[in-house]
Amino acid sequence: MAARALIPVALGAALLLAPTVPAAAAEDPTAQELADEAERNLREADSVRLRLTDRSEGTETGTTQPTSMDLALDRSGNCAGTMEMGADGGSVEIVKRGDEVWLKPDTAFWKAQAPGDEGEAMAELFDGRYIHGSTDDALLKGMADTCDLRNFQRDTGSGSSPGITSLKKGEETTRGGADVFPLTGEVDGARTTLYVTADSPHLLVEATQRDEDTNVRLRFSDYDEPVPSRTPSPDDSVDVDRLQEELQSI
Repeated sequence: MAARALIPVALGAALLLAPTVPAAAAEDPTAQELADEAERNLREADSVRLRLTDRSEGTETGTTQPTSMDLALDRSGNCAGTMEMGADGGSVEIVKRGDEVWLKPDTAFWKAQAPGDEGEAMAELFDGRYIHGSTDDALLKGMADTCDLRNFQRDTGSGSSPGITSLKKGEETTRGGADVFPLTGEVDGARTTLYVTADSPHLLVEATQRDEDTNVRLRFSDYDEPVPSRTPSPDDSVDVDRLQEELQSI
């Protein structure tokens, strides 16, 4: 059900960053120096807001991968945001604080995950309410990794993904209200552009990948800003055990 659709979230920014090498400070940093510092600052951030838009070939024909996401997450595993699935697969609101998780799928999500009477029944039963449980629950456990910035940072700095080749620094422009340098190269044949702030500290604010089949955009903001801490009230929540009971009875 809900967790199965959320577990395979592709936080693929590791593919967009070049492997780290030591870089000295410079008045006019090279493309590689900018990319290195941006990666380092991303890996060391206490929190960040990540927005994903995926318009790649095939994303509108499946419902198990998000086509868009807006998620604030931190190194303590807290997060808050939304995900939207392809092919009218609906959307899910997400809140995680510590080891507690709340998910609120919309009607389209329930119907996409459980077609027919089951989906209709689940949408009606949980209409407007969150499913609440802990990361120990099998249905919600996948959210722990999705919401943990440490996992994302570890993947970014692992060096297991191919870096950008022939990285070139373009003319200064703007993204998200910030002055940035576009750094352009290729990853596995896909044209990749990193937008890194022109002023120090150099931060990654946007990354794109495009080729015939790929069209992905990632935006980063709110570095080191607290993740919203408000959690749903008990009146707006249903325990995950109730969900399991209802699934067995339908």
